[in-house]
Amino acid sequence: MTRAVCDSGPRTHLWQISQWQAFRTFDAIHAPEQVAREVARHVSLAQLTVVTGRDVSVDAVSEQEIAAARRVVPANLALHEADLATLVRGARAIDLLQEGDRVLIAESCTHHPIEDDIGRVKIPRWLERYRGAALRFTTVAGHDFPDDLAEYRLVIQCGACMHTRRATLQRLEKCRQAGVQITNYGLTIAKCLGVLERALEPFPEALGLCRDA
Repeated sequence: MTRAVCDSGPRTHLWQISQWQAFRTFDAIHAPEQVAREVARHVSLAQLTVVTGRDVSVDAVSEQEIAAARRVVPANLALHEADLATLVRGARAIDLLQEGDRVLIAESCTHHPIEDDIGRVKIPRWLERYRGAALRFTTVAGHDFPDDLAEYRLVIQCGACMHTRRATLQRLEKCRQAGVQITNYGLTIAKCLGVLERALEPFPEALGLCRDA
């Protein structure tokens, strides 16, 4: 039996472009409780069952199960889809943000914002709380991305589940050329919540960058 477990991004975005039938590839579909709640803000998971003919299992994931999963993750997990070192340096740059600095939030999809949207509400709130400073945020979506990044102190890219690897790396390279740090949603959240080193434990080289003074 082929099972699928995925976060809210693919479920939501595939629904927006009427491609939920892609989940017919799998025999069973699982959703952690947190993911199910987020997807339900857009569309009922019951609709996924109607479209795919597959039952969606909503599963509670305990802290003990998360800890058990961490113990079996390989010690030197390789990351091939993006330049993790660049993103970690960008996360470290959060410590340098000052009052009034401009931050670019870059989303790869064009979903309709919801109440307490992660890119437009939660991340700005966490960043300002972490730095104790009022920051200025600009949000772009889809293929929109500024040609001139000089006014920004930091770029925060979403998970890019709707972008190709090439498109994502092009954004990283553009930021490098402009001398602007870039990180992503996940590392930003981990940094603001104080769990960045823990999140990077499977990636020793990236963890070393995180710990370097």
